[in-house]
Amino acid sequence: MFKKLLLMGSLVTALILTGCPAPEPPPVEPPESPPVEPPEPAPADLDQVAEELPEASPPMDPHQHRLQTVLDAQPEAVQARYRYRNPAETLNFFAIEPGMTVVEMLPGGGWYSRILAGYLGPDGTLVGANYPQAVWPLFGFMSQERIAQMATWADDWPQQARAWKIEDGASFDAFVLGELPEDRVETADAVLLIRALHNLVRFDAEHGFLDPALSDIHAVLKPGGIVGVVQHEARPDMPDEWANGANGYIKRSLVIERFEAAGFELVEQSDINANPLDQPEVEDSVWRLPPSLRGSEEDHEQRVAMQAIGESHRMTLKFRKSD
Repeated sequence: MFKKLLLMGSLVTALILTGCPAPEPPPVEPPESPPVEPPEPAPADLDQVAEELPEASPPMDPHQHRLQTVLDAQPEAVQARYRYRNPAETLNFFAIEPGMTVVEMLPGGGWYSRILAGYLGPDGTLVGANYPQAVWPLFGFMSQERIAQMATWADDWPQQARAWKIEDGASFDAFVLGELPEDRVETADAVLLIRALHNLVRFDAEHGFLDPALSDIHAVLKPGGIVGVVQHEARPDMPDEWANGANGYIKRSLVIERFEAAGFELVEQSDINANPLDQPEVEDSVWRLPPSLRGSEEDHEQRVAMQAIGESHRMTLKFRKSD
């Protein structure tokens, strides 16, 4: 009987074990791996990275930004001459800044005037200065009507300049050399003579225009004011009688001598506007070159040769009014 009971218990236990599956063990989370930090680059790697990164451009000076904006806004025909006239480099060399009062000698059609008026801005003043009335008949090509019109130039030019309607531009004034108004004495920060000296030199020997002009330039400047000269330059080996201004060219030594005698000191000289391709001979004048191209109107080959030279070789001199 006991054996039967024992056998039956074993069967029940077996049935329990085979019929009811055992519970699954709880899932085991894999151990977290610590984050792996990337290795620091070796010093050589850092140098390589630095070389590959673009250099940060320094912010543009606000004056330079204004000047570049004005230059970019000029008509294409004006901009085409930047390669020869270098207005940004030239105005920077003469230390012209917005807000100044600047006298421009012989502004003519306004090539530089429009640039200056925009750059000087609403706090600045651009003052045109013209030759004495006695100069105009000496050229020999001006009509009597045109000469008579020049008599009112000092009143007319500011009105013409205002008609340009230069946005955010300078105010305008004008005077004639030899007739400097009293209220203009010692008011200018700078005087610019850009291709304007040769005719004063040309007629100086007979009529004595240069010294009175330099006297007015000295008088209009504030103490320490700057004079900027850009002028067609004759080679030192050219005859003095050829380099007297009649052909457009004058010698650097003459300019320096006369300015120093008038109370200016030479501060600096520059090759900004130099053109070594311009090598005139005694039969040549500056007007054979662009933009005039005089003498090659009917000679295509000559015209191409002059265009290849470009505009004239020019000295660029900075003087200061002596205290």
